[in-house]
Amino acid sequence: MLEEPRSGRLAAWGNALLSGHISPDEAAERIVADDAGHRVAGLPEEESAEGVALTMALGRLRALGAKGLRVALPVPGHPLGLAGPPEFNALALDAGEAVLVTGGPPLGLVPEVWSVGPEGDEVVRVRWRCLPVRDAPPADVPSLGEAERELAEAMRDATEVLSRLDVAGSGPVAEAALAAYRARADRGREVLAPGYPPRAVRVLELAQRVGALVEIARDSGQGHGAAVSAGQIAARGEALRPLERTARRARVAAYNAFVEELERG
Repeated sequence: MLEEPRSGRLAAWGNALLSGHISPDEAAERIVADDAGHRVAGLPEEESAEGVALTMALGRLRALGAKGLRVALPVPGHPLGLAGPPEFNALALDAGEAVLVTGGPPLGLVPEVWSVGPEGDEVVRVRWRCLPVRDAPPADVPSLGEAERELAEAMRDATEVLSRLDVAGSGPVAEAALAAYRARADRGREVLAPGYPPRAVRVLELAQRVGALVEIARDSGQGHGAAVSAGQIAARGEALRPLERTARRARVAAYNAFVEELERG
């Protein structure tokens, strides 16, 4: 949760391009970010096994009739944002993320990520695999309003338990994780691109904070931090699971708010 998913960057800045808010070059720069480069393989009528450059791929999707891009953030047992078929879902689950194209032919993109270069000086390259998907509603994605309400309720329900277990922590590990999250948040204020409603920005920022809390709660202290007994460890897990799920649903809703508004007309 502390790192922004590549699918989120692709959807957010791809949507800004599709809606005419930014240029192809700016969209590609924002999507690639700190990676060495992105390519897209498997686009209709594109035969290169290595794929095509990201700017060309975005142009191709627009020419095919793409109107918007959705995010999926699935985990085992929760295919959040996916619509099938099983082969695509399996690839997306392995990656932990995917992007679904709305408008034009039903397509999905899954990132393959690898590092190249000498140890200590590696660079990251990404190839998005483009595959057919079902033209069906994505699984378990809330509306933006539902996501905002769920986040508020989850925080209220979990705060007492998290405080009792001292999962927020005040040790050096927790403090370092919180400082790292704040630094990323300060650098990434424009993670949602032009064209998104302000409410989506608020929901994404809250979901990121909740995700950071979950990460800090898992990692702070030694082993299980302040939860030293088996019962406390189990209680911590029970408190964190629904909070993490709610935060993921809210992140997907925020990224997909552009398409939600598009479909609303």
